[in-house]
Amino acid sequence: MTQSNFTPVKIGIRPTIDGRRLGVRESLEDQTMNMAKSVAQLFESTLRHPDGDFVECVIADTCIGGVVEAAACAEKFKLNNVGLTITVTPCWCYGSETIDMDPYMPKAIWGFNGTERPGAVYLAAALAGHSQMGLPAFSIYGTEVQEADDNVIPEDVKEKLLRFARAGLVVARIRGKSYLSIGSVSMGIAGSIVNQPFFQEYLGMRNEYVDMTEIKRRLDRKIYDQEEVDLALSWVSTYCKEGIDVNSIEHQLNPKERAELWENVVKMAIITRDLMVGNPKLAQLNYGEEALGHNAIVAGFQGQRQWTDHLPNGDFMEAVLNSSYDWNGVRPPYLLATENDSLNGVNMLFGHQLTGQAQIFADVRTYWSPESVEKATGFSPETGFIHLINSGSAALDGTGQHSKNGQPVIKPIWEVTEEDGQKCLQHTRWCPAVHEYFRGGGYSSQYTTKGDMPFTMHRLNIVKGLGPVLQIAEGWSIELPKKVHDTLMKRTNETWPCTWFVPRLTGQGAFTDVYSVMANWGANHCVITYGHVGADLITLASMLRIPVCMHNLPDQQIFRPSAWNGFGQDKEGQDYRACANFGPLYK
Repeated sequence: MTQSNFTPVKIGIRPTIDGRRLGVRESLEDQTMNMAKSVAQLFESTLRHPDGDFVECVIADTCIGGVVEAAACAEKFKLNNVGLTITVTPCWCYGSETIDMDPYMPKAIWGFNGTERPGAVYLAAALAGHSQMGLPAFSIYGTEVQEADDNVIPEDVKEKLLRFARAGLVVARIRGKSYLSIGSVSMGIAGSIVNQPFFQEYLGMRNEYVDMTEIKRRLDRKIYDQEEVDLALSWVSTYCKEGIDVNSIEHQLNPKERAELWENVVKMAIITRDLMVGNPKLAQLNYGEEALGHNAIVAGFQGQRQWTDHLPNGDFMEAVLNSSYDWNGVRPPYLLATENDSLNGVNMLFGHQLTGQAQIFADVRTYWSPESVEKATGFSPETGFIHLINSGSAALDGTGQHSKNGQPVIKPIWEVTEEDGQKCLQHTRWCPAVHEYFRGGGYSSQYTTKGDMPFTMHRLNIVKGLGPVLQIAEGWSIELPKKVHDTLMKRTNETWPCTWFVPRLTGQGAFTDVYSVMANWGANHCVITYGHVGADLITLASMLRIPVCMHNLPDQQIFRPSAWNGFGQDKEGQDYRACANFGPLYK
């Protein structure tokens, strides 16, 4: 099942040059175009789209020496679905005559650090023009002076080029896509009060809505591919092992009832995926409209309580769709937020788009101090930790059963194998839903994330009068002794997926200690993304004009548009003032 049939976003590369002829421009043509080619080679050999395809670059047909060539380049980029641009130059060029003027495309300029015709002069002039015109651009300039014939991209320049490109690709790929709300507000959770202006003005996305009864309609009228249902049920029988049932005897199901329940939750997963991205098989059943889907790059399912009090919960559906492997084999995740928490859904989208990996959706459930752990278990850990746990949208990749160089990882989709997917399933049990929460039944995934895995915990919140803000906490998963783990899980819910998380501390502010991280978290949910990707998230947020209110990264890793430097010297204050000044990207 493909998630999109649209033309992939490409990166546009703009080689700008001194327009003076009779010797000046001619002497710079090869060097300038070679810079563009070297950047294209870097991107095309390093960056991938979330489906695993390598990114393509489009280079202007000629070097850009003035406004006519700039316009010709812009036209070429429009025809080739370019979504972000990098301007490269080793020399002086005519500032505002050569810059990229598209107001929506992220843009950066690499000014070559040389002495013959220094690119730094153009870099400064062009950035001043961008700032004056309200078109923020990123500044890239190497630390060391290079020789004019040196075609090697320095490591510090590579880092900034790749960070800009990763974030810029996210901005471009999500533009025009949909967030699909299946249902409405779940249990009064603020994130499930879908804020349409936020999606439209900050992300450039559409909002689509269907009632949960649409799933029921498709169940009753058999609007699904029966062959796929049969395949999925066979796969479930082989790979999905049932776990403990903590319900009282009167609420436990007999084998026939369990088989019927499995059939329903499998059909719910297929139907929800079809709602998101469509399914051509439905057209063959004379359901042409349903076959199209909603062009949804991310969705949310309300579930509680109107659905789950009567019908099976969405835990199996959410866990499997968010994972990188199912009955159809290895494939990119279909991002689905539990309880229709649209803001957490956006964080799942950010994490997946940046890394190509499946994401873990979790409750920020409990802070355990060393003293509290010792009191409860007799074991005293070295540090406090945060318990991340939720019954729904934690991808099975979060088991940590992927392995690379002997270490537990979550692989990007292009590295995931059938064996990886099966190992995740082997370390997952499907427990009958706890009746007191889910009266309509269901199956919840039960696993524990391996320890010593780097993670980035992040969350968007909306503050009235301010708008969206982003929180970031880099850290690691930990493992607890089995008896300690079991005791703490029984105090919460032993049938749900669990990650024990320790953030990296700075000794200041929200990162004074682990308790402070928990106390400063702005909502009941978070997303954790494998790897330390906070720097990429900060760059992405600046492109979308979303200030970062909490993070634990050093200043050296913060990369934002050069215009931010005009808003004071403190990084956090700069960010707030610049985002407020320039406003949402699509407003």
